[in-house]
Amino acid sequence: MIKKLDTLILKAFIGPFIATFFITLFVLVLQFFWLYIDDIVGKGVDLLTVARLISYVSATLVPLALPLAVLLSSIMTFGNLGETFELIAIKSAGIPLLRFMRPLFIASLLICGLAFLFNNYFIPVANLKMNTLKYDIIVSKPAFDIKEGVFYDKIDGYVIKIGKKDKDGSTIHNVLIYEQNYQLQDDVIIADRGKMTVTPDKKSLQFKLQDGWLYREKGERQSTNTEFVRIGFKEYNKMFDLSSFKLNKTSDSAFKGNYQMLSMRQLDKNIDSVEKILTGYHTKMDKDLHVTLPFLKYLDTARATVKAPPIGKAKSFSELLPDSTRAAVRERTISTISGIKINLEQPAFLYNNQRQDLLQHLIAWHEKVTLSIACLVMFLIGAPLGSIIRKGGIGLPLVFAVIFFVIFFLLNNFGKKLVKQDVLQPIPGMWLATYVLTPIGLFLTYKALNDSQLFNKEFYFRIIKTIRALRAKRRAERDAKIVSGEL
Repeated sequence: MIKKLDTLILKAFIGPFIATFFITLFVLVLQFFWLYIDDIVGKGVDLLTVARLISYVSATLVPLALPLAVLLSSIMTFGNLGETFELIAIKSAGIPLLRFMRPLFIASLLICGLAFLFNNYFIPVANLKMNTLKYDIIVSKPAFDIKEGVFYDKIDGYVIKIGKKDKDGSTIHNVLIYEQNYQLQDDVIIADRGKMTVTPDKKSLQFKLQDGWLYREKGERQSTNTEFVRIGFKEYNKMFDLSSFKLNKTSDSAFKGNYQMLSMRQLDKNIDSVEKILTGYHTKMDKDLHVTLPFLKYLDTARATVKAPPIGKAKSFSELLPDSTRAAVRERTISTISGIKINLEQPAFLYNNQRQDLLQHLIAWHEKVTLSIACLVMFLIGAPLGSIIRKGGIGLPLVFAVIFFVIFFLLNNFGKKLVKQDVLQPIPGMWLATYVLTPIGLFLTYKALNDSQLFNKEFYFRIIKTIRALRAKRRAERDAKIVSGEL
């Protein structure tokens, strides 16, 4: 049964959690568009497509926004209770800190579970949709816009320059068009004026040119017998294909095999397949080496302990060989080693690629769990931290939340990078932030249980005041001894 205390704490937590979650998500979405703004702006993307992209991006950033929202809202909740002396009243009633942390602890566990389900089932679909749409936007051409006095080359096979455009945006003057015809020279069209319009279906651009000339050279490239043609016209209609400017929709199947688009069950299946491939590479390379170097099969643990017989005064193996065979043995050895190197280069390259693929899948597998557990870790830091600092609002809680989230973010990225470089195994690398921050959370909880003054500035002012008093007392004693002649 939920008691009034639990209801009070949950109500104090829900409001800041929702607010901080959406604020955090908004900031993270802005960061995404800051990175890809150059690839999106100027492509003529409609508002509906932008809204779809924002929704997909927001969904993929939820796992990162949840831990920060839990951390900040926990600090704010317990900070507000401490600032309004409700925390003191609860403690004075004999209720321990762990008791009124319990409802939020259960809520954090529930958030962890929801975050895991979201990471495992919803995020792969959102990643698939986002990457497909982002690819379509990035590879699409900039929106059609011809400016005055600037050569425009975005239409395949044409370069267009317009000297002047009237205010209506349609009437043009001093038009110059280069048309690539893959012959001797490009066709050139010059016109004094004309009208520029886009067909109603937005698939073609129409130039109705007036008073101009068309220049064309005919003939074969390797022949000197060419024909130069100049055609004058009063009116000339030129159509340009704009189909390449349309945002084409790529099939989702183009990206569905990527590790970011897979659930844990699918990742497990792929990981098992890649590990079998790596085992096959090991077996193949071991077999090839035994064929090339037959003495390897005689190397066992028993023979490895046997010492080689003394070689007398010789300092190396080559000195034991007769002069007549030394050069031949050396050349054959170099040839054998070179052959082994050539035979192993391609399998080694393929093995490294498969190894990187395996690490990416393992990173994605562990990340689904670590980002979910991070919500609970951030609560273990935020709740006691808010109880200690006893400050509500956005100011001081936001500072501490940003500090600990930056620590979490850096540790998580460092661990991921070390796993990608095969420096650390996936478990210690991907769980690095959890290993570091969990003891900090437990330490803060211990301090909060004992009413620590860890972040009370008056406590530190009193310590500094005491130290200054002791230094002044010692200085006075020393001066008194100097006056009395003892020093």
